[in-house]
Amino acid sequence: MLVTSFAAPAFATNCWFIALGRGQECILVDPGMPDVSDLVEMALQEFDLKPVATLITHGHLDHTFSIIPICDGYGIPAYIHSEDRELLINPAKAISPAFAESLAGLTFSEPADLRELRNGDVLEIVGLTITAIHAPGHTRGSLLFSVHESGASSPKEEEVLISGDVLFAGSIGRTDLPSGSAADMENTLKKKIWPLPDSMRVLPGHGPETTIGRERLNNPYLKNIGRN
Repeated sequence: MLVTSFAAPAFATNCWFIALGRGQECILVDPGMPDVSDLVEMALQEFDLKPVATLITHGHLDHTFSIIPICDGYGIPAYIHSEDRELLINPAKAISPAFAESLAGLTFSEPADLRELRNGDVLEIVGLTITAIHAPGHTRGSLLFSVHESGASSPKEEEVLISGDVLFAGSIGRTDLPSGSAADMENTLKKKIWPLPDSMRVLPGHGPETTIGRERLNNPYLKNIGRN
């Protein structure tokens, strides 16, 4: 499995690309801000990839700002949880007042092909099996995505978790913004993150990649879950 990324200029949001290998079709995750179309094209050219879908982990603008130029530009669908869909049109509903003020005069809309996901939905694309896992806490519609090669003899050994702003290396996403919930985040960590295998590779929305095992040992939020 080929996994690569770049950090968007604003907020250093990771835009991930996942494919079976070079010269293949790929999915991309969370095209951030400002318009990262040129950075996306550079990554696609470097690895000779063809995008076929965009996954959105949640509706915060630093993860969705470039969704229209990317999805409409390449003619591909975007997938988002139904609870966060409204944030594509009205991002101010889930950000700080100061950030919302900086958006004055801007208008937002959905890409031409937008598809809603719910917990447990499975996508079979580009030779990958992708399972959507509803993980509220950072936002009401936050999603995790587990990814493995379709038909793999031992998929757990190759399984990747796209964690968005739910789980970072050494930390978790904030819960104090509109649509966030500390109680929901604790429940997500306990029921959605803690049971995952130690070997699972984690691709977060910000910062370096990690593994579930590493976070179980070192992440104070997961360590607290383990004590309960």
